Amino acid sequence: MPTRSALLVIDMQNATVAMAHRGAETVAAIAGLSERARTAGVPVVTVRQRDEDMVFGTEGWRVVPELAPRAGEPVVDKTTPDSFLGTGLDALLKELGVTEVIVTGFATEICVDTTARQALSRGYDLVVVADGHTTSVRGPEDDDLMPADRSVAQYNAIYRTIGWPGRRVRLRAAADVDLSPA
Repeated sequence: MPTRSALLVIDMQNATVAMAHRGAETVAAIAGLSERARTAGVPVVTVRQRDEDMVFGTEGWRVVPELAPRAGEPVVDKTTPDSFLGTGLDALLKELGVTEVIVTGFATEICVDTTARQALSRGYDLVVVADGHTTSVRGPEDDDLMPADRSVAQYNAIYRTIGWPGRRVRLRAAADVDLSPA
């Protein structure tokens, strides 16, 4: 069966990007990949967080302008780190005939990782975009957290080496993501 990809853009909202490590660079990488995906006919699926801090309709909740979904593109709202849990994402991907998800977004160790692993568990092949995910900037009060650049690097190393029975897992820079059928 030929590969059919979809690009997931997770939680790239004004409030999250404002606190993101390398926010502008990550937005630029995802924006370029999104344009390439649209040109190639690969669906771009925007995933938005909704909770007490990310209130529907507020400025912080809105997707950053560079990554805002285009008319007719699918948008999935979620309330947990798992983009599949309690949403229609799995049904949408199945309806589109998707066999592989290309994962980008915020935050590396929470929503990006949870969604990536859930995609594998649900039978999708996976591409993690090495320069297309990020986490929050770390301050002095975050001394118990790994520095942001090291956290991103650690998750890239995990996805470069992780095995998953029956699934293809790849780590690629945004410029190196292949958007043509396998």
